Formats: sequence, structure tokens, C-alpha cells
Amino acid sequence: MAVIHRTTMTPTKLELLAAWLPLRPWYSGAGDVAQLSGAGGFRLDDPEGEVGIEFMVVTDGSGGVPVAYHVPLTYRGAPLAGAGAGLIGTSEHGVLGTRWIYDGAHDPVLVGQLLALLAGRTAAQAQGESDTPDPTVEAHPAQGGVPAGLTGSADVADTADATVVAVGRAGGPGAPTLTVARVLRPGPAAGEGLLGQVLARWTAPDGAEQRGAFAVLRNGGAAEAGRGGRP
Repeated sequence: MAVIHRTTMTPTKLELLAAWLPLRPWYSGAGDVAQLSGAGGFRLDDPEGEVGIEFMVVTDGSGGVPVAYHVPLTYRGAPLAGAGAGLIGTSEHGVLGTRWIYDGAHDPVLVGQLLALLAGRTAAQAQGESDTPDPTVEAHPAQGGVPAGLTGSADVADTADATVVAVGRAGGPGAPTLTVARVLRPGPAAGEGLLGQVLARWTAPDGAEQRGAFAVLRNGGAAEAGRGGRP
């Protein structure tokens, strides 16, 4: 189980994301620096105990109407080879030293554990507590379950409100796709080709609890047809 250290990070996660988010194609705020506040999330454990995995929700108020963004993050003690496009930045952790922080859609450890969550092989953990399951995070496989043996690939593409990761046969024809929602909206995903989805909650600026799809697994053809719309 991951250990949550009560310590400092310099710069903080919100400071790193405030500069990184406006560079994303799915960001709709105003200006070059986002105005962020934490709004929820959860964690998964790395079976090897080496990589921190967090699914973070931040609310940006820079555009007038607050928008909730989902940013899956990984924390590593050394750079991840071949994942330069996913590097958000580095931060000095008060206990662990320098941490390389990645957009988790580009990190095979996060993608693998997210697929394990969808398949029911692992459980979500509380965002801010060590060794504490988070039962509010639900994985809903479709009838027939999630196909076995799925792994992530280097085929990662941003859309207007999500990031799509090819899984399975290295992005070959008919391979499933994992859609990571970036702009969060209440309610579950729907549509053709649905193989499974992860539902979790976040807090709206007015304090109300919202709940929606953080990640959706579909068969390849259905996911391609739906790019740019709801996950």
C-alpha cells in the first residue's frame, strides 16, 4: 500500500498544474495561468511500490464559469524513458526528494492499474490517507466483463475534452481504447461499444457533490467514432 507523507512539495502540485493546464487542447480557461483549487480524487497502488498514482480533480476559475478538470498523475523517483511528452514537471518532496511528475495517460503503470480497476483486480484508495480504501469509487464493467490481457500503448491522443489511449494489441485494428475524461461532467458514460467505466465523485465550487465518469473503456471502432464528444 502507498504511504501518504504529511510533508511539503516545492513547487506544489497546484502550482505545476496552473502552468501546465493552459497548454492542453482540452483546456477552456482564460490566460496563461489557471486559477486552481483541489476538488477531489482518489489513488491506486502500484504493485511494485515504486510509482505514486493519483487521479486528481482541480477546479479552474479563470474563465468566469468554473470548470472541473481530471488530471491523472504519477510520481516517480527518476525520469520515465520515452515519456517526455507526458512530463508535467519536477518537485522537491520533503521526504522522498526529487519527484518527476507525469500526466498519467502517458505512464504505463497508471494505465495498467486503471485497467486492473476496471477489471475488478484492484481497489481505489483514498486520496489523502494511507492504506484506506475509497468505496465511493466504482468500476462498472459491461456485461461480459473487461477483456483479459489488456495493456497500454504509446498511442495517446488528446481530444476536445478527453485523452484517448489505445490498449490491447498496441493500437491495432479493433483494439479497445481507454478514454480518460479531462473535462468532468455529472453522470455515467453511455453509447455503443462500452466495455466498462470508472465512476467517482468531486466537489463543485458551491460545495455540492458531483459524480461522473473518470475513465471509459470501449471497443476500438466505437471509441474512434465518438472522439471529441462525451467519454
